[in-house]
Amino acid sequence: MPQEPPSRVERRLSAIVVADVAGYSRLMGLDEVGTAGILREHRAVCGGLVAKHGGRIVKTTGDGLLLEFPSVVDAVECAVAMQAVLAARNASVPPDRRMLFRIGINLGDILVEGDDILGDGVNIAARLEGMAEPSGICISASAYDQVRGKVAVEFADLGDQSLKNIARPIRAYAVVRDGLGGKTYNCVTTPIPQSAPRLSIVVLPFANLGGDPEQDYFVDGVTESLTTDLSRIAGSFVIARNTAFTFKGKAVDVKQVGRELNVRYVLEGSVQRGGNRLRVNVQLIDAETGNHLWAERFDKPVADLFDMQDEIAAHLARQLDTALIAAEARRAEQSPRPDATDLYFQGMAWTNKGITPDHLAQARVFFERALALDPNNVEALIGAAGVEITLAGAYNTDDRATRLAAARAALTKALSLAPSHALAHLFLGRLLIFSKHGHQAIAECERALVLDRNLAAAHATIGMAKLFIGRSDETEAHVREALRLSPRDTFAFSWVATAGVAKLYLGDDEEAVAWLRRAIEINRNLPNAHFYLAAALANLGQVNEAHAAVMTGLAVNPTYTINGFRAGSSSDNPTFLAQRERIYKGMQMAGVPEG
Repeated sequence: MPQEPPSRVERRLSAIVVADVAGYSRLMGLDEVGTAGILREHRAVCGGLVAKHGGRIVKTTGDGLLLEFPSVVDAVECAVAMQAVLAARNASVPPDRRMLFRIGINLGDILVEGDDILGDGVNIAARLEGMAEPSGICISASAYDQVRGKVAVEFADLGDQSLKNIARPIRAYAVVRDGLGGKTYNCVTTPIPQSAPRLSIVVLPFANLGGDPEQDYFVDGVTESLTTDLSRIAGSFVIARNTAFTFKGKAVDVKQVGRELNVRYVLEGSVQRGGNRLRVNVQLIDAETGNHLWAERFDKPVADLFDMQDEIAAHLARQLDTALIAAEARRAEQSPRPDATDLYFQGMAWTNKGITPDHLAQARVFFERALALDPNNVEALIGAAGVEITLAGAYNTDDRATRLAAARAALTKALSLAPSHALAHLFLGRLLIFSKHGHQAIAECERALVLDRNLAAAHATIGMAKLFIGRSDETEAHVREALRLSPRDTFAFSWVATAGVAKLYLGDDEEAVAWLRRAIEINRNLPNAHFYLAAALANLGQVNEAHAAVMTGLAVNPTYTINGFRAGSSSDNPTFLAQRERIYKGMQMAGVPEG
């Protein structure tokens, strides 16, 4: 009988990607269950990116992944996106617990056996993966030739490499982007400049301008407290106190400091005491350019020095948080291919511009784009929830329940990923206020303050919650504490308005007018403040001024009505509801539309 001809071996040209965890055995030794869980989460995130870039997961191998792409450009862009997302997920993890992937990429001919792929093309990718630094990417010359000039990354030429069980030398290249490159590859040293991490900063020891050595302890205490407080900013990388203090008393070149410590920002300052007054000057500097990004002066009478250390640090930390986000957003705007973290910073920059429908809509777009790239980006989840809660609370909209439900889903997911995230607990507190759970809201805000003692907004939110549970007489104290910690806060106008509303509920219309006018002076775009002001003015008999306030409010939110205000009541507390009746009457006298 004639023999059957051998079946044809299927081959194809593909971009092969091999990824593996650096030091996986060590991580398993530290925490077997936790490490396995984190690996599953990372793989899920990477799986979404692979599908988005048109690739497929061929198989998982222990702690590794074997991927195939029809396009080398898609393969490299996916690998870069994976490393960027994983870097963001690792940002809040202690360095010795971070799960870092190495990635190797090759364009080569492969054997196909069912869903599996084999051959030298795969083996070369695997060897390149072994060469890569943790969080790094190595690609072959065949892949490099296809992507050069087509992807928004730079490459370092590592020269010809002799790879185990590969007959011929393979020329290799390392991807250099936001620290994804490396320095040493199988004893081949290449000077690859690594970009400093986002939100990376060193707080240099503040100068004691008074020269009094007895005051050094206070000046050093301000520096140390500020270093600690800045490290609480989500995703920040703050140089430790012991390293920073090696620069004490020395004239420094901030650009050189930035290069030595690999940080983007340098904070320097001085403390001067004159008689019974204390002055603190602070400057935030871009370590790459030497440009001043932000400056602040803190000047007040000397009281208890220990308390002043905390107050100064809290005040500056909040201002710096906003300044750093603005700086990172400006960098992100220049990126040709922004990742999830870049998009989050741009969303926060829009949020920090103030509460207007346009600003919030712009912020939402960036948060949604960030979550499309990384559905588990905790900061973007919280940012998106904040937008929905703000719109639900500040504007009488028909979709209020839908917005609050969306915010709850986002916060639930964020807290499942980061249970100790102070801002997530704060936003959950705000959500609970508008869901008629004022007492639970206070508990969430108090938990947020345990996690971050300088979270000024948590104090203001507690004050708001007390208004809704019939304890408006306590609101002002909480608002004043928030303003003490962050007097120039981006959202200070909202806190001031809360104090004014509390006065209105208490029947103190003159105080209400004073607080509400102050809030409107800070930001004219908070619609509710105008209508509350109108009610207070009408109650005082100042009907013409009340009517003018209504017109201004309707220009900001033309859909506002008394019936909508009634329907949006966020409490069943009898005291709250009784106090609210006089506000309805005031709005009617002022000419707010009934609806």
